[in-house]
Amino acid sequence: MRYVLAVAETGNFTRAAAQCFVVQSALSHQVKSLERELGLTLFARTSRRVELTSAGEAFLPAARACLEAAERAVVEAAAAAGQVRGRLSIGVIPTVTALDVPDALRRFRDAHPQVPVGLRVGSSRDFLREIREGVLDIALLGLPVTEPPRGVAHRELRRSRHLAVVPSGHRLGRRRRLRLADLAEEVFADFPAESPGRAQSDLAFTAAGLQRQVAFEMTAVDHILDLVDAGLAVALLPPGTVPDRPGLRTVPVVDGPERIEHLAWSDFNPSPASSAFLRVLGFD
Repeated sequence: MRYVLAVAETGNFTRAAAQCFVVQSALSHQVKSLERELGLTLFARTSRRVELTSAGEAFLPAARACLEAAERAVVEAAAAAGQVRGRLSIGVIPTVTALDVPDALRRFRDAHPQVPVGLRVGSSRDFLREIREGVLDIALLGLPVTEPPRGVAHRELRRSRHLAVVPSGHRLGRRRRLRLADLAEEVFADFPAESPGRAQSDLAFTAAGLQRQVAFEMTAVDHILDLVDAGLAVALLPPGTVPDRPGLRTVPVVDGPERIEHLAWSDFNPSPASSAFLRVLGFD
């Protein structure tokens, strides 16, 4: 069944064999043996093309569920024996500052070297959905103070207020502190609309009764800072995300956006690996 899933995911027997770390002939033989046992053809294949048949499409969800159940059984049996097995999947926002992620992973690896870790950068809202769906184990989130994590267990790590980031020669770069009203006429670079990273600044301007122009939308902090450095825009970013660069100045904003960084995990059925990670962090 694992080989069938690999062929379905890659659409190719050669790539599936490489993914499963077996030779192609062995993988093909096992798939044909399963088809004979079932009395069904799971794949329509030629020398150039592989596609799931209707029987294969129907077989796939249950096969995936069987494999997941088998893996879960091994993990839970190991946990009952005091061992940690399985895989740990972690989602991290690009602007995380409240946790030293490499250090946390090093400590977890030292304690549980047999557990592989998958680390992915993405959006807080996507991570919350994936934790609720059981796809993701742990996530580091950054959310507006008005948007607490829902449907998951979570721990608050840090609250912070954004800094204004302006080009080094900007008229506001010499100020000791600013208000949002001082920035309202500036051109901004920010995260994409509707993202949690953007929402923090949008909410702050709305609460202050101000409007602003966001001319550039970027998903990466480095790209936002490059635009500021080039004199094309200003930005609002959390402390700790702006490196010491000659072309940039940071200024506190007394009524600037606030955000909370959270550590989140499943409140329904956390995996043994995620529970072990929480223990390493001292959050058990």
